[in-house]
Amino acid sequence: MAENQTGVIVRPHQLSKILAKAIPKRLPVLVVGAPGIGKSSVVEQACEAAGYRLIVCFPALSDPTEFKGLPWAEAGATRATFLPYGQLAEAVFATVPTAFFLDDLGQATPAVQAASMSLILNREVNGVKIPDHVSFIGATNRRADRAGVSGLLEPLKSRFATIVELQPAPDDWFEWAAAHGINPVLMALLRLKPELLHKFEPTADLTNSPNPRTWNFASQWLALDLDDDCLFPAVAGAVGAGAAAEVVGMIRMMRDLPSPDEILLDPRNAPVPEDPSALYAVASALGYYATATNFGAVVDYAKRLPAEYGVLAIRDAQRRDRGICKTNAYMQMVNSDLGKAISGQR
Repeated sequence: MAENQTGVIVRPHQLSKILAKAIPKRLPVLVVGAPGIGKSSVVEQACEAAGYRLIVCFPALSDPTEFKGLPWAEAGATRATFLPYGQLAEAVFATVPTAFFLDDLGQATPAVQAASMSLILNREVNGVKIPDHVSFIGATNRRADRAGVSGLLEPLKSRFATIVELQPAPDDWFEWAAAHGINPVLMALLRLKPELLHKFEPTADLTNSPNPRTWNFASQWLALDLDDDCLFPAVAGAVGAGAAAEVVGMIRMMRDLPSPDEILLDPRNAPVPEDPSALYAVASALGYYATATNFGAVVDYAKRLPAEYGVLAIRDAQRRDRGICKTNAYMQMVNSDLGKAISGQR
């Protein structure tokens, strides 16, 4: 893994809070981090939470004129002006709170980086002012990530109010993953082996390594219900052969455990495993398949699990479907030992 290059490390939930405060105050933030760790996702979520429209711009694919406008002269005029166009025009003429996100900024040419400097600090394009309700955010990979980053121009760096480096955190990822339907096999595996969440290894070879983005792709492959002989190469192409072998091993283990259907049909008598890996698997599956309709059965079985695994199952269920919190089964659970464990009362 590439070493820290900013000296300032933040977790996803910290970055989200920083952006939520910075965006309305027009403080430009530069987010640094390895490919695939969720920089863009955190920015999107923060903008949504702040009620800001998001414009995503890729300076690496841009020409300098896109940040200064095209020269234009009216008929009979003695001099030309620069007219903004494309995404820049969307920012200049924005009528609602808007965040202009310069993604992969470090891959942009020096000319494009230089053209963006006035935009970020002076908030104008050739004399045309950027509206007060427009904020700027930047993101870039690190030089050591083999992502084509040679660095940022010094005057461009100093135009950001802060530069922070995002690093993935398993707890933050599990919260996101439960809410976004990541396959329970992967949830169980990464709870058992959290070091696999982000094992980024830059290489010139045409292989992927485990990171939050590629685990999302692995989840999509699992959803296709591929035959065993096809599943491994598909998942290996997403997260690498070593991580794919762990996934296949978890799938085989889960086949020997009571299925979610078995548990939900008879939650008070379905077997409870003892091995920690099996408990992670059962709890993750239980949270994944929980609904407002079957939540009573989910609670009955969760109460039979060791406390930490019961809490895990219920929290995953809550993250997937907030409607569960309005059910009678949930209300009754709140005052139980399981409910107190979830609220931190024991």
